[in-house]
Amino acid sequence: MYEAIVSPQEDLFMAVRPGQKRGMSLPAELYAEMLRAAGTFQRVPGWFVDGARRQWSIDLGGRRVDQTVMVRRPSPGPVTYSRATYEINKGCNFSCEHCYLEQRPFAGLDRAEKLRMIDMLVQMGVFWFQITGGEPLIDPDFPVVYEHASRSGMLIEILTNGSRLARPNVIDLFQAWPPHRITVSLYGAGATTAERLTRTRGAFDTMRAGVRAAQSAGLPVELTIIVTRHNVGEVEAMRQFAKDLGTPFKEYGSISPTYTGAAGPLRAQAPSQIGGGFLESEAPGALDRDGAFDDCPAGHTFFHVDPHGLVTMCKIGRDSPVNLMTEGPQGLLRLPAIADAQMLRTGGCSGCTLAGTCRVCRPLARIYQEAEAPLHLYCQHGERTSA
Repeated sequence: MYEAIVSPQEDLFMAVRPGQKRGMSLPAELYAEMLRAAGTFQRVPGWFVDGARRQWSIDLGGRRVDQTVMVRRPSPGPVTYSRATYEINKGCNFSCEHCYLEQRPFAGLDRAEKLRMIDMLVQMGVFWFQITGGEPLIDPDFPVVYEHASRSGMLIEILTNGSRLARPNVIDLFQAWPPHRITVSLYGAGATTAERLTRTRGAFDTMRAGVRAAQSAGLPVELTIIVTRHNVGEVEAMRQFAKDLGTPFKEYGSISPTYTGAAGPLRAQAPSQIGGGFLESEAPGALDRDGAFDDCPAGHTFFHVDPHGLVTMCKIGRDSPVNLMTEGPQGLLRLPAIADAQMLRTGGCSGCTLAGTCRVCRPLARIYQEAEAPLHLYCQHGERTSA
């Protein structure tokens, strides 16, 4: 494994270490020095040794760059992206009531095509890489795909239900090639509630075992507390569960329709939770109560890849997908325009008097409208009506 990664990211050059929140921003001349040093088998420069010691408490003194630091070359262009999410499959071993996937078939690219897809993402400069599903750890190709992406110098986050996390082969893989973050969903403070939401026996116990195994292995684990009608009375207990484990956590209480506009998941919405969004830090559309939705980078600096290699602006806006496997990176030259078209306020939002202060992206608003959801779940007009 590499101790650190140095990579271009848009107009910057970054030095990071998987699992660590601190990093270094490098000027172009120091990035070029690291690139030359890696190609000529030189030792890690003193300035990088000092920075690594300060930022990550590791000693790289006397070691060769090519053996300790993955130095990624700039994308050859003309297509360059820094972030991507990959839905490795839609299949899942849970059957959660709130899931944004209407159908969960276990289907997608074969192993060779998955690896070819990763190579194309690397060619485009993808640095921040999120692997999701369905449940990614049940995909038989996950270990090979994950290791390939890690060896290529991607900084990887995994979104998982935690049910397979305790398996020795999974722990061994992550210890050999540490992820940047493992984000585990927490569905209740105990087995009864979690099983009611996930409709899966043993969901809580396998999740808890997975988190503990990952922690014991020194892996970077975080919890996302999913607030629904089933567990809204246990929010404080779920917070305490995370604190007792010593695990960082965040909370998510905005249940959306499926990305195809089916209303089923909305039945899981807790009455006290209002908003919209998906479990993804880069996903546009989380309803922001403090300001207007603006300047979404979806389709411009990041994109989403589905199990079949179809690229869209994000998990939500899946119109006009680009087939990466047949068109290659060149096909993504169309993606910014596709994303911009989906952000236009048309249909039920055209002519809106609150458009200038709207807090939700257009693709997300559209699936709420297609689901015939109550306005107060996603629209400020609804707030005014209900006031």
